[in-house]
Amino acid sequence: MKSDQLLDAKGLACPMPIVRTKKAMDALESEQVLEVHATDKGAKSDLTAWAKAGGHTLLEMNEDNGVFVFFIQKK
Repeated sequence: MKSDQLLDAKGLACPMPIVRTKKAMDALESEQVLEVHATDKGAKSDLTAWAKAGGHTLLEMNEDNGVFVFFIQKK
């Protein structure tokens, strides 16, 4: 999947992946896609809930060798 920006949040513990994701999303235009890479297991539920609460669309989420990859489209 194609993204407009990549955020590397690997190695960061909660709540930093969410904090960095919010900051990155604020810089994007509506409909642009942010790709987030995180290793914190809590990010799976946290980023999913955060995207929904903010009205953003979680387009895809997968795991590859312990790295969670999210594609979130800004509302």
